[in-house]
Amino acid sequence: MKKIIIALTAVLCSVSLTSCKEGNAASKVKKDNVVEAQKRDEAINVGAPEVVFDREVHDFGIVDEGFVVETSFKVTNSGKSDLVITNAKASCGCTVPTWPKEPIKPGETKEVQVKFNTSGKPNKQSKTVTLYTNTVKGREEVKISGMVTPKNKA
Repeated sequence: MKKIIIALTAVLCSVSLTSCKEGNAASKVKKDNVVEAQKRDEAINVGAPEVVFDREVHDFGIVDEGFVVETSFKVTNSGKSDLVITNAKASCGCTVPTWPKEPIKPGETKEVQVKFNTSGKPNKQSKTVTLYTNTVKGREEVKISGMVTPKNKA
């Protein structure tokens, strides 16, 4: 067993010594490419889509456990290029978002639907829906909350 460990250690040492011959990765980066990338990023940011919500938080108030409640958030693209929502994820499986799959043109408004299943979720609830977008930030969030009155356990 000792021979195997010594042999493996020798192999790992020789591989690590021979794999780093050409210096660090930073020395391989071309400065011209960095400058070009910075210019490209600045140009993209000037014309990037921007999200404006009619509201970012919705409170359902007091609801009885066992019901599915829903709301919608109006999303307006106030930017200069098409807004694309590639995905929407909720912080809990009890919350289901539905978002527009087609691009939202500048100045156009669409809706993101959010359904919340109150079954098994008594008391104060707060959930977040994250929209993955092509905005500068890349992610936008809306929140829902409410008080779920527990079912009577008779």
